[in-house]
Amino acid sequence: MTQRVYLVILLLCLRLMYPLVTGIFMDKLASKKLCADDDCVYTISLVRAEEDYNAPDCRFINIKKGQLIYVYSKLVKEKESGEFWAGSVYGEQYEDHMGTVGYFPSSLVSEQHVYQEANKTVPTMDMDFFCE
Repeated sequence: MTQRVYLVILLLCLRLMYPLVTGIFMDKLASKKLCADDDCVYTISLVRAEEDYNAPDCRFINIKKGQLIYVYSKLVKEKESGEFWAGSVYGEQYEDHMGTVGYFPSSLVSEQHVYQEANKTVPTMDMDFFCE
């Protein structure tokens, strides 16, 4: 009986130390990105969506025409891939989506205001394309 108790305690401790990760690493869209800083945390620009966009998977965000989006990084285009930027939606009417960062096609937006130049080339990481 005491062996079972020890086993249960051990399993609970392991669960706390190594929580289950519920997610998947998706294919990388690019190997490099342009940012305003080395950590890609500063806002590059504010853009307005010119068309609706329905996200094909969890790496992307849905955008609606007229919606404002903060841009944090711009993927460096490779071969025949599209050009995607990473950002989060802005505005009280999109309150439930604010803070969610994802990719969207740069061809569907127009820059409204540039805060900083995206002059730092940074390698993308697997976490840039992780989906929960």
